[in-house]
Amino acid sequence: MSTLTPRVAEVEWAPSLASLYRLSVERYEAMAASGVLTKRDRLHLIRGFLVTKMTESPPHSAVCEATRLAIEGLLPGGWHVRSDQPLRMPSQASVPEPDLVVARGSCWDYQDRHPEPAAVAIVVEVADSSLRDDRGMAGLYAAGGVPVYWIVNLVERQLEVYSDPSPAGYGSRLILKPGQEIVVVVAGSEIGRIAVAAVLPRPPAAC
Repeated sequence: MSTLTPRVAEVEWAPSLASLYRLSVERYEAMAASGVLTKRDRLHLIRGFLVTKMTESPPHSAVCEATRLAIEGLLPGGWHVRSDQPLRMPSQASVPEPDLVVARGSCWDYQDRHPEPAAVAIVVEVADSSLRDDRGMAGLYAAGGVPVYWIVNLVERQLEVYSDPSPAGYGSRLILKPGQEIVVVVAGSEIGRIAVAAVLPRPPAAC
């Protein structure tokens, strides 16, 4: 007489955090310098792990450009905007590539190194499908010492401004809606204001 053995349900394998291999900023940079990692890989280093970057939608790209132009129109000499470029954060084992970074100096100051938070005034992320991840990045940027972090939130049509960083996170979170203005602060000084509506997608007829 044969005995039927119940079929064991298949369980999809997933690694535990303890089994994942973590990279230092130095090793990540060495892999990029040697060609092991290239821009085609669309990866950046977040808390020691390689994380896939999301593909940009047309509204995301348009808002990035609009925000860059609005900020550049206010910047005093000695500052510039970097788009989709690495920000070196050794204390957080991270090299994110934010949508925009307002950095001290000119682009030529960073031909041999990437800027670190001490040389940064504002980091900007434009969020649609990435909203949850971008909000999660606030803790990383705060702990790393980024003074001001903006999320241009396309989902809820608002601008989220995080400031007063500490290892525990940002002490202030301000929500701004169309009809309001964002005060642009660089190195502790107000340099101008931008209408929130100017950095949010427009109705087709208004484009």
